[in-house]
Amino acid sequence: MTAESTGYWGVCVDGPAAAADRGVDEGGEPGPRRQRPALAAELLILGVAVLLFARVHAATGLDVDVATANARHLQSLERDLHLDVEASANQWLVSRPELGVAAAYFYRLYYVTFVAVLAWAWSRSPQAYVRARRALLAMVVGALLLYWLLPTSPPRFSLPGIVDVVSQHDIFRNGTPPAGGVPYSAMPSMHVGWSAWCAYTVWIALRPTRPYLAWSAWLFPALMTVVVIGTGNHYVLDIVGSALLLTVCVLATSLPLRWRTRLRRPPG
Repeated sequence: MTAESTGYWGVCVDGPAAAADRGVDEGGEPGPRRQRPALAAELLILGVAVLLFARVHAATGLDVDVATANARHLQSLERDLHLDVEASANQWLVSRPELGVAAAYFYRLYYVTFVAVLAWAWSRSPQAYVRARRALLAMVVGALLLYWLLPTSPPRFSLPGIVDVVSQHDIFRNGTPPAGGVPYSAMPSMHVGWSAWCAYTVWIALRPTRPYLAWSAWLFPALMTVVVIGTGNHYVLDIVGSALLLTVCVLATSLPLRWRTRLRRPPG
């Protein structure tokens, strides 16, 4: 064992991959490389977050009447804003079965990308990983709060004529139960929310050295937006809610650290 590596499960693993990290410090300013967080601790933190999200999510959005009423209000607001594109987008996708299959796979398998981004950020850019993980945990809390306060029925349940494309081509359930987990938690769309978190993580990790590649990461949530609307799983305003959730959580977890870092700097 060398001075550069204290073990795979230890507090610090600072080998050749970490030498490539040129991220930003906790305050968002260029800073020295950071040691990787302990893998065992990170797995524990993320495992608890996943368990919490799954358990609480399953207990929310169960009042059909309230969820349907909220969906009706959302639909009315979208009509007033001329954003009610869900039915036409769904009809367009249904008329193209090959794209429907691709959309169902994309909808179901995006978790692979989510896990890959987590592992990549931990390995390549510890500073970016820590910032992104803080935002991720805040998003878990924020999403659960919104699900509890604003249960909303998705278009596939509350808009006449909407076809549940994911259930039609579901690789896990073969079209029997409704796709998408808890049926009355459309606001916000966390498929878009987690996809946007992935893009944010890649963006902050690559922005200092590969800015063009960093910006391309945002194509992932853009494509997810098209998929969740076309498959009848979300409204346009659900996507707006996801964007606001990510923005608020990033600001809430990064601005205090930025201010603290600046206050610690010597004058001059």
